[in-house]
Amino acid sequence: MKALITGGAGFIGSHLADLLLSKGWSVVSADLSEDVRNISHLIGTDGFDHIRMDINDTPELCKAAKGCDMIFHMAANSDIRASGKDPDIDFRNTLTTTKSVLECMRIDGPKKLFFPSTSAVYGDRGIERLSEDMGCLEPISYYGACKLASEALISAYTYMNSFSSVIFRFPNVAGPRLTHGVIFDFIDKLRKNPNELEILGDGDQDKQYVHVLDLVQGIVKFTEDMTAGTRTYNISTGSSVTVRRIADIVCEEMVVAPKYIYTGGRTGWKGDIPCFRYDISKAEKEGWVYKHDSESAVRETVRSVLG
Repeated sequence: MKALITGGAGFIGSHLADLLLSKGWSVVSADLSEDVRNISHLIGTDGFDHIRMDINDTPELCKAAKGCDMIFHMAANSDIRASGKDPDIDFRNTLTTTKSVLECMRIDGPKKLFFPSTSAVYGDRGIERLSEDMGCLEPISYYGACKLASEALISAYTYMNSFSSVIFRFPNVAGPRLTHGVIFDFIDKLRKNPNELEILGDGDQDKQYVHVLDLVQGIVKFTEDMTAGTRTYNISTGSSVTVRRIADIVCEEMVVAPKYIYTGGRTGWKGDIPCFRYDISKAEKEGWVYKHDSESAVRETVRSVLG
């Protein structure tokens, strides 16, 4: 089996490449980034090829996908806060890359697709339990909107071209190779000033995390036996951790005791979702399992970043 991973040099994509290779797959990584630290241990090894390219270049993408059995479309903007200041980041890196991948599949590519979506497609629904079949999805960030639009494109292309597609809607992802987000920000701030820590919002924002190693295991499991059509799953651990508790964990691991300074408000930034509750029963019935809850995923990530 041979896979094309768009965004293969990224955080999740590189871990997925590791796992697929360990299972005997050949992997082609396609990524625009010049930073290949996450896959430096794979470059030059048997069964792995890396191509630096723009995923929006559909003809070149078709060349990269030649001979592949499946596409794992991991390329996307992953920094919701950054795209809040520049919507084009999400349009260019999330939505149009999905259209390019689907066109590649339609023209002459593999007919199987995995797509990583997000809890952000649901918008701010408070403590309402979120299930895959609920209607009237109203994302409040450009990131969530472009992921939801990507899901719609996948649904249409899958139906019109008899593709097999799996979509995971997951929350925050933590683990080795993480390079942004609240965990990383707290560590960076405390390295600069261990006596004071600014926390965006009121600290009560309740976040769900899934560990990247659990996630990629789930991706591989749910794409082993694909049938025609689109299958969508909520993926999480059923646990959460507040931003204040994340700050506590970072401080415990760095052995510092700063004064917390809160910026106030129920969200950290415009487009941030302060809390949500997932129904993951559909995924669990089909074999979704995990080893880490939200807090242990956060703590392991802190230790990984600190080295």
